[in-house]
Amino acid sequence: MVKGEIIVIGSGIAALKTALEASEHKHVILITKSNIRHGNSYLAQGGIAAAISDRDRVSLHKKDTLAAGQRYNKVKAVEKLVEEAPSVIAELIESGMQFDHDHDGTLLLGMEGAHSERRILHSHGDATGKYIMEHLIGCLKKSSVTVMENVTAVELIIGKDDSCIGVKTIDKAGELATYHAEQTVLATGGCGSLYHFTSNSQTVSGDGIALAFKAGAKVRDMEFIQFHPTLLFVNGKAKGLVSEAVRGDGARLVTEMGKPIMEDVHSLKDLAPRHIVAQTIFSYIQRGEKVFLDISMIKDFKNRFPTVTSLCEKSGLDLELGKIPVAPGNHFLMGGIEVDESGQTSVPSLYAVGEVACTGVHGANRLASNSLLEGLVFGNTLGRFLAKVPSRSIPQEKEQSKCSSQISFLPDFTTLQEKLMNEAGIVRNEAGLTRLKDYLETFNIEKLLHVEVTALSIQEIAKINALIVAWLIAESALTRTESRGGHYRSDYPSEDDTQWLDNSVILACTDVKNRVKGRRLYEYIEA
Repeated sequence: MVKGEIIVIGSGIAALKTALEASEHKHVILITKSNIRHGNSYLAQGGIAAAISDRDRVSLHKKDTLAAGQRYNKVKAVEKLVEEAPSVIAELIESGMQFDHDHDGTLLLGMEGAHSERRILHSHGDATGKYIMEHLIGCLKKSSVTVMENVTAVELIIGKDDSCIGVKTIDKAGELATYHAEQTVLATGGCGSLYHFTSNSQTVSGDGIALAFKAGAKVRDMEFIQFHPTLLFVNGKAKGLVSEAVRGDGARLVTEMGKPIMEDVHSLKDLAPRHIVAQTIFSYIQRGEKVFLDISMIKDFKNRFPTVTSLCEKSGLDLELGKIPVAPGNHFLMGGIEVDESGQTSVPSLYAVGEVACTGVHGANRLASNSLLEGLVFGNTLGRFLAKVPSRSIPQEKEQSKCSSQISFLPDFTTLQEKLMNEAGIVRNEAGLTRLKDYLETFNIEKLLHVEVTALSIQEIAKINALIVAWLIAESALTRTESRGGHYRSDYPSEDDTQWLDNSVILACTDVKNRVKGRRLYEYIEA
């Protein structure tokens, strides 16, 4: 058994920022199931949003965030995000982080979908996530944080006082270990790789959400999934992300015959909110038409977008033709583990931060380039909070009844990915969601919540977690009988503010069959 004051599970920007801040006064152990550079943060091509130009205002950043989120956001969380953004960026730059500059030395600020001003900072063109991660990894090497790579968290440990007291893990050799801690943080990202088409790293499969849910934490808003409009689409497969910054620089979405598809759809045209662009592209693909990004107007594309260029060249595309084939795919989860303003979940001493957490900051649809910002701002807050939280005695582990680990059959990931993409993807309806839920419940979700995982392989545990998270998505999407943001139902195509604006779908492990639907406690502005 290993003991630390704080355990952080995950290795993206939110995890590293939390660990670094907390380690100023506490012993922190950081656990990641792969290596520290393998995750969504490292892959992030888009930039980081902050109202720092003379033309911009924090109030405008707030307005854009609320508009993209369909005004479903928690206003106080949005205010925290946008108000702290300039200082977080200033701190990064002061600590040595390099963002792209113009010839005269001023910061280059880009434009992306649903933003009203140029406020997107980039590093090395379209490799912002990679370079922020490398900067934080450099800081991590100088810190006291203990890093455990290739170690998979398989179960949160609950004490006799019902608080979280640590985590059980399995390493690549199959060795089981126990880590006890006064405070435990989940920073494991979303669930993108559960979908057939995704921009996410294959390691991002919803494990943290399943861990928290099985431990009794509340999960909310799982129906709100953002589908990025432009994944590189070659031979029927998604090959990776084509950054929204490409459209920000003037690229247009067109058919094979060159017809602009966003012209009469939205006033912002190709820079409309992501759910609108994704749904429009999907409608063309459903009709059998191919959709392309026309990049012919962008000068010096290869130097401007080196990551996209490399991705296209590896897939055998000739960029000289000026067109990139695209399709939408899973990109970001707006829901997740319910947390308060400090990152505390409904389970004492268990915290969540980053994409795995639902702070309410993104509402029904995340504004472009607010995700890296979220990791920095809320990781900063949580880390500093944990650095000062009083020490506590760790209670004994609570005895809990577990089901037998004998499982007759679990589906392969490909089957589950295809079913989620088809039935709970960009366009949903009751029939498809019911088919998905019925399929998932053939695996006895209630039993999977209580199975003894320490006797299973990492692969079996991953499949169990995937089934649980898929069920959460299906149940939430069935419950919300309207369309809002990333959740579009063809049988309920309109928003229903009268019935749904003040409600959210909250799911708790204690009552899976009869889900918990609670009154939303968020502060809203007038629609």
